[in-house]
Amino acid sequence: MTQASDRQGVLQSGVREATLYRLAELASDFGAEHIAAVARTTAERVSAGLFYVACVGQFKRGKSTLLNALVREAILPTGVVPVTAVPTIIRYGRRLVARVRFGTAAWTEIPVSAIADYVSEEKNAENTKRVAGLEIFVPNVLLESGMCLVDTPGLGSVFSGNTAATRAFLPHVDAAVVVIGADPPLSGEELELVQTVAEQVDDLLFVLNKADRATQEERRVSVEFARNVLGQRLGREAATVFEVSALERLEDRGPSRDWDLFVEALQTLIRNSARSLVRDATERGIRRVSHQLLAVVEEEREALLRPIEETERRISKLRQTLGEAEGSIRDLGVLLTAEQQRLSKALAGRRDLFLKRAQGKASKELTERCCLLSGHRNGPSYRREINHLAQDIAREQLGPWLEEEARYARDEFRKTASRFTELGNDFLRRLSEAGIPGLEELPEEVNCEQGLGAGSQFRFHVIERVASPASPLLLVSDLVLGALGLRGKINRDGREFLAQLLEVNSSRVQSDVDERVRESRRKLDREIKGILGEAVTVVDRALARARTAQAEGAPAVEAALARLNSIENEVQNSLTGPYR
Repeated sequence: MTQASDRQGVLQSGVREATLYRLAELASDFGAEHIAAVARTTAERVSAGLFYVACVGQFKRGKSTLLNALVREAILPTGVVPVTAVPTIIRYGRRLVARVRFGTAAWTEIPVSAIADYVSEEKNAENTKRVAGLEIFVPNVLLESGMCLVDTPGLGSVFSGNTAATRAFLPHVDAAVVVIGADPPLSGEELELVQTVAEQVDDLLFVLNKADRATQEERRVSVEFARNVLGQRLGREAATVFEVSALERLEDRGPSRDWDLFVEALQTLIRNSARSLVRDATERGIRRVSHQLLAVVEEEREALLRPIEETERRISKLRQTLGEAEGSIRDLGVLLTAEQQRLSKALAGRRDLFLKRAQGKASKELTERCCLLSGHRNGPSYRREINHLAQDIAREQLGPWLEEEARYARDEFRKTASRFTELGNDFLRRLSEAGIPGLEELPEEVNCEQGLGAGSQFRFHVIERVASPASPLLLVSDLVLGALGLRGKINRDGREFLAQLLEVNSSRVQSDVDERVRESRRKLDREIKGILGEAVTVVDRALARARTAQAEGAPAVEAALARLNSIENEVQNSLTGPYR
């Protein structure tokens, strides 16, 4: 590239950034701050020469660990449950620091150690804290040229908001690292996601993570399957799939596998495509904002031209639809409450079955482990050892059962919730047919994959019987029994303690799952009612605009129409920029 063409490219880039800021200004004039915010955010990042490489895929693929390994810092939370609740951006900085933003507020610096408080599912379930953005600045050479790595919530998570957060971020993606696994290599939802991303970006890298957990033959079959399916779905030449173990690289152990090739591919992307990726991000942002603004302009025009009587008739019909929907939701709420009570009773019955099954097995295991204890321990020490064993065994029994109960409750709740979501989606379809300008701001559908949105609050309850015997008399008794080698009573007490642990904690598990069902129901209720509330707001706004326009008279209407035509032409011209 010559210096002249390079300068021309910089000038064109500056013009298009200015276009984004101008579109943001126009959106603000219309009161469409959500459109203005997108325009300003896009302009800010392309002005800084930043492009987003998103890490996407099914939950538990190890995306967060992969990004930690790339920047050689364990900064993103990882765990045994889906942990990423909001997209998190990792970008270059001279020092390691993080910042968070809520809504349209200013950025607030936070300690890196506090990142999990904002992005983990445990501490910010389905983004209830309303985090609009979280950025981590890392002094890593891989990020110096403007590449930003984005950790996205996993698809297919039992936490329904996670998938929605990833899909909402897709329009901002400039390139993607698709993380797959060996079992299964690619889910149907992942394929749909990859196809959606491929429709807007050309650069996709595919990584088979956790290669250390699969045999060579399992990896070969998985990679071959993934390449064939991706080639057919994307209509491209079969993709290269890099086999890596991010955890091994982060911990600096084990074979490197395809890790160096994967990093080299990212470096090649930076060298060859950084400028074009920023340019494409600018154009996508302009197209997206322009089309949204044109819809707002058309909405204003219709409000000016439509007879007020027609608007009032349509809004009256829509209010009737709203009233019918509210009545249906109340009726369905009664049925949902009954279903919730049925599920609570079923959970109680399942707990009884669990206790019958677990207590005998746990008691037998405690007896077997007691036989392995050293014979020279004194009585009090022996009691403490048995009580610790009882706690370990109770935890081992309760952990898998908690997961089993959560799966059961999730599946049962989803069946019940589907009736609620069907009602909500039918309501949204009726709204879309009403033809009221502004309803495009409402969601197209209610999330039909409702799981247990509330996070687990279960904590194992430790009964205070471990540190020492409960009384001086028991201490003396244990000393005597230990000296005589008579430990039968201590063993019996240990089995009773184990039974008590199972009894108390299984009740807590049941209560935890039951409360998660109740909270999920409340969240679903709020979502449907929130949509109703938004619809009322949109309808009132449309009617107010129409009345204002009609009240101002014909000259004012004509002047307003002329202004709208001018703005429409300006926005249309923004779609034919210097790169077209």
